[in-house]
Amino acid sequence: MPTEQPIPARTPSPAAGPPRVRTARPGDGPALAALDAATWSTLHAVTPRPLPPLPPFFAAGRSPAEHLVAEVPEHPGHPVGYLRLVPSLPLAANAHVRAIRGLAVDPAARGRGVARALLRAAVARCRAEGARRLTLRVLGHNTPARRLYESEGFTVEGILPGEMYLDGGYVDDVLMGLAVHPEG
Repeated sequence: MPTEQPIPARTPSPAAGPPRVRTARPGDGPALAALDAATWSTLHAVTPRPLPPLPPFFAAGRSPAEHLVAEVPEHPGHPVGYLRLVPSLPLAANAHVRAIRGLAVDPAARGRGVARALLRAAVARCRAEGARRLTLRVLGHNTPARRLYESEGFTVEGILPGEMYLDGGYVDDVLMGLAVHPEG
């Protein structure tokens, strides 16, 4: 089976529209696995770099339904970003909280509002599902991601100092959250 590659680098045309966000489909798995491998970085990854052959993306308890994917108009049907949105904990007392457990954007699609569109779609889904809070964890040294989350209303709710040992140094794990008001 051929491995799907991220979109080729190119300057978007001025007429290119905003990203479109949808729920992932089972057929997106190979493209999302390739995207995951292409975006691996010590800036955000806490697991080893994925090496070929890449494992199935929708495995080990990960389903298409919990992934939002973004596409850009000039590459319809080809995911250029994804966000994984799951219940925070499998407890009835915590059923009102959702958590972002991953967000990646193809390097060639960065600067196009893909991550922002995915975050906004996640908030909309939370509201539609009646969730009241949305949380995420981000590494302390990932300044670009933290700035994006803050610009979308997330605030720092806790810091676990030196929680991760990555690339020869200790890195803080930062918990951020957003109050989400359900629709209706």
